[in-house]
Amino acid sequence: MLDLFAILLTIAGLCLFETISSIDNAIINAEVLGTMGERARRWFLVWGLLFAVFVVRGVLPWLIVWATTPSLGPVGALTATFSNDPAVIAAIEESAPVLLIGGGTFLLFLFLHWLFLEPKEFGIRGERYFAEKGVWFYATVSVTLAAIVWFALETRPLMAFGAVMGSTAFFIVQGFRMNADMKEKQLKEQHISDFSKICYLEVIDATFSIDGVLGAFAFTLSVPLIIIGNGLGAFVVRELTIRNIDQIKRYVFLKNGAMYSILCLGAVMVLHAFGVPVPSFVSPVITFGVVGYFLYKSVKFARYMDLRHGN
Repeated sequence: MLDLFAILLTIAGLCLFETISSIDNAIINAEVLGTMGERARRWFLVWGLLFAVFVVRGVLPWLIVWATTPSLGPVGALTATFSNDPAVIAAIEESAPVLLIGGGTFLLFLFLHWLFLEPKEFGIRGERYFAEKGVWFYATVSVTLAAIVWFALETRPLMAFGAVMGSTAFFIVQGFRMNADMKEKQLKEQHISDFSKICYLEVIDATFSIDGVLGAFAFTLSVPLIIIGNGLGAFVVRELTIRNIDQIKRYVFLKNGAMYSILCLGAVMVLHAFGVPVPSFVSPVITFGVVGYFLYKSVKFARYMDLRHGN
């Protein structure tokens, strides 16, 4: 059983991680919503939020736990981490490494893609060097996957399959995002119905939510806690979308903080999968520490730019 402090810390970490990893999502939402009518904007911000929280961020983690531990059944997958039944605990411990190594591989690939290929503000030394070596991204992820699979085969063959599934999920999601980038340009340049724009935003939200859902398993395997933490994060993202998006854009290193958090959480998940004992408080503490550091850098940079422009 989780004690109250651990539960609150986990929920707070999940909320922060979901919020910070969805900053790009909030910016895209705000830009597209600005081209839509009032009724369509209101519909998306109300019903879109409910869909994001209860369908995507609610159903997805539940389906993942159920798929990796089918013996629990649908109800057992939802309540497993709060159960004292030895059989349930044993089932979770048996299937957890497969889930963790798959999610960890996905997150590591996500970080490497950002480091090598995505445009960014350079927050720390070394980022510019990797950005100039973008051609090495595919070699790096291939070698990373080969190493994970090699050690997984020695530990447990099914873990190797989990790692491959994490890699597969990454490239599928990345394909959707590349297509979404092209669609976003079309939405700005062409006259497209508000309904089409709402559908586009829901697809974008679903693809961005995968990062938060898989990263959430570095915090806990408890589906109810993931739903609460990620749901709160989704609500914060919606508030940022309609209230403070220009202010958020000024904090240029927040994306860096999100990606280094993803790197750390991916590493935690892979270590967990191989049986390395990592205390439960490590993931939320790392998330708060990394995001706090880059928020501090962002605030300093924003003040410097204000002074430079005489604001």
